[in-house]
Amino acid sequence: MTNYVTDALPGWAEDPWVVWPVFIVSVIVAAVLAVVGQRLNSGGGTGPVRLVPLERVLASGMESLTAPHGAGPVRGRTDELAALRRMLKRPEGRLAVLCGVGGVGKTTIASALAGAAHAEGVRVFWARWRGQLELAEQMARIGLECGLPEERLEEARAGRAALPDVVWEQLNRAGRWLVVLDNVDEPGEVGPGGEPVAGYRGWVRPGGRGLLVVTSRDGDAAMWGGRAELLRVAPLAAPAGGQLLLDTVPGAGTTQEAERLSLRLGGLPLALHAAGRYLAAPGSRYHTFTTYEEALDSHLATLLGAEHPGGANPEAARQLVRYTWELSLDQLDTNGNTLARPVLRLLSLLASARVPVSFLSPELVTAACGLPATAVTVEAAVNGLHTYGLLDTPAQADGTPAIGQVILHPLVREITALTLRAETPDLRVLHRALAERMTAIVDEAANADSSGWSMSRLLAPHALATAPCAPDARTAGRTLDRLSVSLRRAGHPEQAAILAEQALTHLQPELGSDHTEVLSSRNNLANALSDLGRHEEAADLHQQILTYHERILGPDHTNTLTSRNNLANTLHYLGRYQESADLHHQTLADRERIFGPDHPDTRISRSNLANALYYLGRHQEAASLHQQTFTDYERALGPDHPRTLGSRNNLANTLRQLGRHQEAADLHQQTLADRERILGPDHPDTLASRQNLADALRQLGRYQESADLHQQTLADRERILGPDHPDTLGSRNNLAIALRQLRRYQEAADLQQQTLADYERTLGPDHPRTLGSRNNLANTLRYLGRHREAADLHEQALADYERILGPDHPDTLTSRNNLAGLQQASSRVAGQRRRMRRD
Repeated sequence: MTNYVTDALPGWAEDPWVVWPVFIVSVIVAAVLAVVGQRLNSGGGTGPVRLVPLERVLASGMESLTAPHGAGPVRGRTDELAALRRMLKRPEGRLAVLCGVGGVGKTTIASALAGAAHAEGVRVFWARWRGQLELAEQMARIGLECGLPEERLEEARAGRAALPDVVWEQLNRAGRWLVVLDNVDEPGEVGPGGEPVAGYRGWVRPGGRGLLVVTSRDGDAAMWGGRAELLRVAPLAAPAGGQLLLDTVPGAGTTQEAERLSLRLGGLPLALHAAGRYLAAPGSRYHTFTTYEEALDSHLATLLGAEHPGGANPEAARQLVRYTWELSLDQLDTNGNTLARPVLRLLSLLASARVPVSFLSPELVTAACGLPATAVTVEAAVNGLHTYGLLDTPAQADGTPAIGQVILHPLVREITALTLRAETPDLRVLHRALAERMTAIVDEAANADSSGWSMSRLLAPHALATAPCAPDARTAGRTLDRLSVSLRRAGHPEQAAILAEQALTHLQPELGSDHTEVLSSRNNLANALSDLGRHEEAADLHQQILTYHERILGPDHTNTLTSRNNLANTLHYLGRYQESADLHHQTLADRERIFGPDHPDTRISRSNLANALYYLGRHQEAASLHQQTFTDYERALGPDHPRTLGSRNNLANTLRQLGRHQEAADLHQQTLADRERILGPDHPDTLASRQNLADALRQLGRYQESADLHQQTLADRERILGPDHPDTLGSRNNLAIALRQLRRYQEAADLQQQTLADYERTLGPDHPRTLGSRNNLANTLRYLGRHREAADLHEQALADYERILGPDHPDTLTSRNNLAGLQQASSRVAGQRRRMRRD
């Protein structure tokens, strides 16, 4: 210590046994005074409140409490404003919290409400959160404006009353009012003495005769309490976002171009305003929505995500696209949530799609960022990001939240990844951690069979994104290939085909065309293409694979027999039934010889041969094989296994062809119920069961039920498979037949005309389905009295049936009977006309 009167130290200061106790006591006293001062500044307790002099409070008036004026009309916020206006009219002891990610437009909505309230004569006050002391001063001014006596305020200043109580007592006595607390992003600091906001003892309270509206990034309902109505503000839909851009720069492009740019920017108002300001500036390089959108792909950093000299200033940062999220991450970090930023950056390296939360294992987080992680801390990171709106929970088809899934706003993802790459040039550690986690979770999903199908679908886009990060091409290819198989079994052939193609791009250059893994991946691709209705491509691939396997592995190897089986299936879909049956016959004999009659592969061959015989019109043989296979599957796999359900479906189809319609309908009804329960309503096998039940009901004379089921199946197949898939065309054909049975002949003819044209275009004029469609159209034209057209089609169909399927095939015989019936009917009509002329 220094004596400022002389240069000499006082005598007591030379004794350390005196100096140190005095120093320690001084520190303790200073700390206590600091804590007491902080509590007094917060307005809690009964001590005097540190505010600026009362004269200054009175002199400042209303200028700083005025709501900001909007730059133009508010777009796309009708629902939020309507809800707030209802609350303003009848607060009913509630407060409103507008919450959402930074830059989503919370302040804009509150400002629009303030303008509407002012126009209705409601007293409006706007307070901005910049700390406890400034908020206390603003609320004191609001109290004075609402009639708070100065002497009552002085009581609070003297410590005889709590300032928040004094102000809120006056607000609850005043008439209608609206108070907006803007940017309360740290609500834990608003309450007095560290008390939770939900206790409603501080500045955040539900009003009696007026409404308090808070804007915040914090969307934690527990934080705000049970009397707070949380209005979660979402990004703007494309029409509203496009209109916002057109408001700013009306000459920058068309409505469609503005909406496309809005979609590219994720509908985030802050980004839309930034784009509009840029396009309107005279010195900008880009002046149209289209050129700006194109520039984002290569100049995102320049346009939205670059370092900014004002980024360190919280007030300036709120106007910058990137920094508005960094403020949230800083706050989470300050609150002890140290994994929030690393988890967000990990997610930014994945695809722009839903992410299963279980993908974010503690091992992944630790391996990627080097910080210790547990299931609890990773969960806290995800929940913290969700609370601040940086992560969202996607909605399911029925509108309910998809629990266990998260999704990033596209711009948050893009700019976070940009920031990560700028700050961490070497991302190999993160990439390797993501790739290893992807391999592990794909294996888990594949081993879980049907229970892992939903996980497999979620993983698909992220597996493609992380494949280049795998330690080697072989690992990447294996992961993609295994996921492809799971997706095909789950009934998603389009995703399966994409993954199989990508697996080949990794495996083939590394291992060579003849390697077993490459051939397996090519086989999986061929199966997926066949499921997509691309049968010619699938057949070519299967033929190549079979040739390779026979040459490399020999005719009796498991892979060779599988290739022959798959080729036979594809030939069946191409309508080459006899070739398909011959290959299945050979494969079944080989599998029985090598593996025995009860081996799973043998059962598959027996079932496939039965299907081939069915289409050759040998229904009794097919029924016997299907009955045997169904019994074996039920015994070996249980009644709910997908193979058991498939076998029951095939048996029912064969019984229907044998005229045992009620038995067939009962089996189809049971199979449909089981498939809906086990596989889900949209699985291709479920749709096939619904179609087969509809056919069985039609043959029982229950035409309206049949038509309704066919209509539902057609709509689902068009939605899931697309309008040109062979199964979709089959549904349209069957619906037309049901409508004909209901005597709705013109509707049936129109559908059949469309279906025939589509079959000829997609499958060719000689495919059995095309021939059947031509035959069905001819039958319907006959009912419309268009006998000449019907006869021409029947003659063409019969000639084609005899040439392609042979003279004795059941479809050929049916076609011959149809033509003969039509000729007889035409003869009767001609005879009647001759008699009428003679009479």
